[in-house]
Amino acid sequence: MGTNYEKDVVAWANEQAALLRAQKFSALDIEHIAEEIESVGRSEQRDFANHLALLVANLLKWQYQCGRRSSARRRVIEELRRLLSIQLQMTPTLKNSLTDPHWETRVWADAIVQSVEEIGLALPETCPWTMQHVIDETFLPE
Repeated sequence: MGTNYEKDVVAWANEQAALLRAQKFSALDIEHIAEEIESVGRSEQRDFANHLALLVANLLKWQYQCGRRSSARRRVIEELRRLLSIQLQMTPTLKNSLTDPHWETRVWADAIVQSVEEIGLALPETCPWTMQHVIDETFLPE
């Protein structure tokens, strides 16, 4: 094996790609390649969860800060929904996350952290909306 994964992951990745293209399978660092492939999936899930939590936080601010509703906040909500829609189109398996109770709990906890200080009120322990409502372009809480 050539480049050490721990010392220079970029050089290692380029080397592994070249070995794959050359079909030199016996020279591949299979374990690290598998780890990197798995990390791509985790990264997509993390990015999706972060966008979803940010959207929920903005919906909370919309609901609890009626006097601060603005076209700018609405644009942020619309943009986050657009990004989430693109992510769902590019990675359809992320849709499974929207009905996963564990996932919803994590997104809700992140949204609370992002919004509780600004809102300054006690917020519900669980999300008052389904994730399908959250991503629905027509939904805005009262």
